Amino acid sequence: MQIGNHHHNYAWTEKWGNIPDTQSAREGWAHHGIAVSKTGNVISFHHGDNTLITFDESGTLVSSAQTTVENAHGMRLVEENGEEFVWLADNLTGQVVKVDLEGKQVTSISTPDVKVYAEGGKYSPTDVAVNEERNGGNGEIVVTDGYGSSWIHFYDKDGNLQASIDGSVGGGGAFATPHGVWIDNRRDNSELYIADRSNGQIQVYGLDGKFIRNFGSAPGADWLHSPSGFTAWGDYLIVAELRGSRVTILDSDDEPSAYLGENTGAFKFNEGWPNVPHETLVPGKFSSPHGIAADKDGNIFVAEWLIGGRVNKLTRSG
Repeated sequence: MQIGNHHHNYAWTEKWGNIPDTQSAREGWAHHGIAVSKTGNVISFHHGDNTLITFDESGTLVSSAQTTVENAHGMRLVEENGEEFVWLADNLTGQVVKVDLEGKQVTSISTPDVKVYAEGGKYSPTDVAVNEERNGGNGEIVVTDGYGSSWIHFYDKDGNLQASIDGSVGGGGAFATPHGVWIDNRRDNSELYIADRSNGQIQVYGLDGKFIRNFGSAPGADWLHSPSGFTAWGDYLIVAELRGSRVTILDSDDEPSAYLGENTGAFKFNEGWPNVPHETLVPGKFSSPHGIAADKDGNIFVAEWLIGGRVNKLTRSG
């Protein structure tokens, strides 16, 4: 099955990732991230067993490792001195941890010591990004509190809090479910993209925490629905849109190039959405794209938020 357009054409592989068949996997929520290693293996999370799971390029499970988190909601793979690690944002327990590919915890970041939490605000981190030194960055870490108090926190490479913002002083307005975050190194000056999901827009900040621009929800140009997470391939930014039930490809000017697997109205017509059973799913159309990653060839891997989970592969063919 082919989806996309003549500039971005993909073959859809239904339920590409062979998640271990257990009762908890069949009946539990899947609400996790996904990442691709430099070897081409795809790393995800078994929501029933709290394990980091790795698939080979064919979607076959090759390893499983126990973790300390209850949900790897946000996953960010980084490379340090030739070794790969995965940052995990756990919205359920408020943990942000870095683990090796065997699931062993290397370091963690504590709840930010800021006023909103001291006064009883909820902390529920949803994603993490790292300004990697191998890409010319300083190792800075950015964490989104997407399910808690809608703040974003900046740390140095040692995990020391440097700044926190809620968007209220920026031109895009206060964040509402800042669900995903991505550091853009395509330009001379790196920028921070924020999936401001409940506002239906993307906000762009500098790594100094200063607002630059926002897009996707302006009158007459409201072509984003609910941006939730990011991945990139070449000059293209690839966005998972949860309630839009689609994957959106943006060019280097932040303009839409293609919508993939769009399933308009899925959130309206499926009772209990996004936690719906597999019987409601349609091959070639998304229900609730959540975690997203791309490999070096531009193939896209999408983990959906639904009962039992579904990891589909979109193989780029043009």
